[in-house]
Amino acid sequence: MANHDFAYRSSGTYLNAPKRPEALSMPFAVAGLTFDGAVTNRPGARFGPQAIRLASQMLCDATHPYFDTTPIGQLCDAGDLALPNTGIDAMRAALMPMAQDLFAAHHMVWLGGDHSVTLPLLRALNQVQGGPVAMVHFDAHCDTWTSHFGEPSGHGTWVYEAMQEGLLIPQASIQIGIRSSGERAAREYVNDASGRVFTARQLRGLESPQQLAPVLAEIRSRMSAAGNPPVYLTLDIDCLDPAFAPGTGTPEPGGMSTNQVLTIMEELADLNWCGMDCVEVSPPYDHAELTSNAASTFVWTYLCAQVRKRQA
Repeated sequence: MANHDFAYRSSGTYLNAPKRPEALSMPFAVAGLTFDGAVTNRPGARFGPQAIRLASQMLCDATHPYFDTTPIGQLCDAGDLALPNTGIDAMRAALMPMAQDLFAAHHMVWLGGDHSVTLPLLRALNQVQGGPVAMVHFDAHCDTWTSHFGEPSGHGTWVYEAMQEGLLIPQASIQIGIRSSGERAAREYVNDASGRVFTARQLRGLESPQQLAPVLAEIRSRMSAAGNPPVYLTLDIDCLDPAFAPGTGTPEPGGMSTNQVLTIMEELADLNWCGMDCVEVSPPYDHAELTSNAASTFVWTYLCAQVRKRQA
């Protein structure tokens, strides 16, 4: 593919981190995936990486108030990967080998982009890890449809495809915040496969560590029973209620609060995390940068938790 410098690719870096490959020795890296060719409602997630990076500038020295550490000095930014932007098959074919190389070199955080990017990321991660991984998946949508709006694969099918391909450990696959319309076969797919779905309705009113203790305990129990495997975090920003994240392609009322997501992330920081993506941030529909600020904070919190673990 020709090396075009598309206008929507980011010019800055997350937390002003040094650019890769000049900082190859850094243990952590972020990379942008500026693809939104699989959205089924509002486009614009190709601008997500740039908005998340810009929002990170307000984190200043990036010292986390809970983990009391910063990723600055341990983080590099691989920029936005050069991917085809009109075809999902071509995008996935181009992304997988690049993702495999980055997963092998760093603990990766990916900035989306729509959720169709997660399937090739899981394929690449399986190659690096040598087998299937556990998953914690924040989302309004189950993403377990066998087809989506007439397409055989997209941002609403990747969980089904990943399960069918054996990329995920079923009993250690967790979905959090699910609430969209959908037939039972899709809504309950992960439950029926021996995983666990925590719907947004089940989480209403639960925000503190004490209130969320049963949820946290079950997730821990499932990871322990599976032998504490590598856990991949995929966070669709539409897990949040549109009041907290209006800038997304498929908003669903009745969602999670920013506090809920942060509590779960902070309390589960010691799991065997192996990578993260944050997807579906669509800046054209944002207001006052609410969505990009939330996404930047989630990425920062994840990175600080992993840095603290390395320092322990």
